[in-house]
Amino acid sequence: MTRHEYKIQVAWSGNDGTGTRSYAGYRRDHTIRSAGKPVLAGSADPAFRGDAARYNPEDLLVASLAACHMLSYLHLCADAGVDVTAYRDDAGGVLSLNSDGTGAFSEVTLRPRVTVAAESDAALARALHEEAHRRCFIAASVNFPVRVEPEIDVPTPNQE
Repeated sequence: MTRHEYKIQVAWSGNDGTGTRSYAGYRRDHTIRSAGKPVLAGSADPAFRGDAARYNPEDLLVASLAACHMLSYLHLCADAGVDVTAYRDDAGGVLSLNSDGTGAFSEVTLRPRVTVAAESDAALARALHEEAHRRCFIAASVNFPVRVEPEIDVPTPNQE
């Protein structure tokens, strides 16, 4: 088995001088860093006193699932001779909260819209989503359903 390790630094930047003396007395702002990559501005979801202009952990989890599926899919398409010319995923996730404040994701739905070249096999392009889902490392690591609802667009010759 091959192992890959990932190192991330998360640093809180929301101390306004009083630390965490009160729940309302600090910002949830933080930075996410990894060597040689752009810094991401993070916070909590606005529902938890976070800054809506920054990415929150829930955003990043849904983004990780969508990006992993996309990268697995593009690899499979390249190997199968399916020429993908555009890919966009309008993914969404549901975080379900309990009355005691605990919670967990209950589902994520990926909605990839893929455009393939006119000479590509649209049925194969659709079928490869199932294998991409099976191969996605992130989807295999979560304990909630990840649904994939793909759309395949094939332009007519005069649209290309």
